[in-house]
Amino acid sequence: MADGQRGAGEPRGTGLRVALLTYRGNPFSGGQGIYVRHLSRELHRLGHDVTVLAGQPYPALDDGVRLLPVPSLDLYREPDPFRTPRLGEYRDWIDALEVAVMMTAGFPEPLTFSLRARRLLRAARAQFDVVHDNQCLGYGMLGIPQPLVTTVHHPVHVDRAIELAAATGWKRLSLRRWYGFTTMQRRVARRLRHVITVSESSAQEITEHLGVPAHRQTVVPVGTDIDHFSPDPTVARVPGRVVTTASADVPLKGLAPLVEAIAKVRTERPAELVVIGTARRGGPVLDLIDRYDLHHAVRFTGRVTDEELVHQLRSAQVAVVPSLFEGFSLPAVEAMACATPLVATTGGALPEVVGPDGQAALLVTPGDPQALADAIGRLLDDESLRARLGAAGRERVVARYTWRAAAEGTAQVYHRAIEEHRARAHRSGKE
Repeated sequence: MADGQRGAGEPRGTGLRVALLTYRGNPFSGGQGIYVRHLSRELHRLGHDVTVLAGQPYPALDDGVRLLPVPSLDLYREPDPFRTPRLGEYRDWIDALEVAVMMTAGFPEPLTFSLRARRLLRAARAQFDVVHDNQCLGYGMLGIPQPLVTTVHHPVHVDRAIELAAATGWKRLSLRRWYGFTTMQRRVARRLRHVITVSESSAQEITEHLGVPAHRQTVVPVGTDIDHFSPDPTVARVPGRVVTTASADVPLKGLAPLVEAIAKVRTERPAELVVIGTARRGGPVLDLIDRYDLHHAVRFTGRVTDEELVHQLRSAQVAVVPSLFEGFSLPAVEAMACATPLVATTGGALPEVVGPDGQAALLVTPGDPQALADAIGRLLDDESLRARLGAAGRERVVARYTWRAAAEGTAQVYHRAIEEHRARAHRSGKE
């Protein structure tokens, strides 16, 4: 091989050329944008060459990480979601498919992003050693030439089941159509050989809902920036302040039971709830705020910067993760990293992340407003308990949940995928 040339899959020292895919990269709309930003940064710091292929809204990336846009028609952008594109915006049949699925009440992005990404990756066959799909699970992922690793944070089937249980009438029919892409994700997942997930709880759900056997999965917990998310003794804790992060106002996140809990807490002591996120217009959360007259006691921040998020966590006396299910929970880890005492539910992986009840958090039954109110009230009333849980939470995060450790564990899976890909290619060549 001539100098300066190398084949696909041939490592450059210990560094790999990584294509990291995310069909939605927005750092403000949930954990996936955060995952891509911080994992790509730490992979780069380990010496890997990382290119992020992303659909709109595009992610925020750190220095040294390249962005390769995979533009869609961006049909859900604000302020005109579910828009009808102009004829001149159509570029090819994938665009037409994207609009057709949206117009029939489905969610097209996992499928259409995967088809666009496949086209790019086939053209760039020799430019990447490994492709890492961040929970797209579209049909296009089955047609790429490079070794493939896939992260599944948790099966979307869990979200689907919880939303359907909370819906009635025509809304149930609409949700079934919207979540139609989960059938594709199950079919794709069953053919994957290297799946990364973030907790043992998620691994079990992936086996149950997606049919991926345990031996094809590797648990690599995600992390947080423990220098940025950290306690600051110069920031005063505001008496009675409770904080929660709600990336989306959907039943899965348990925001409605938390609002009811705050109403109960306030019958015995002053309390306010700061929600890092936005309420859904016409949803049950705003109805509850009206019912209990909590307009001055519940505040929604909307989108915030990392600095604002850290400030909110540092200034609260209690943080709450009220979710009915979590595959991991970055909000829990971020609160613990700031030494903010935590109340969490036992939904999904939360006990695994925060530890046994009373060790680094108080655990309650999901969807139980009274249990949430009791735990929040207990912490607001007990300064020594707050101090003990806050210190224990910080210690647990530093020991277990850093992005450096996540990147190291992920890179190990990359190497296994590359070696297996080579072995299969060698066997095929001999045959």
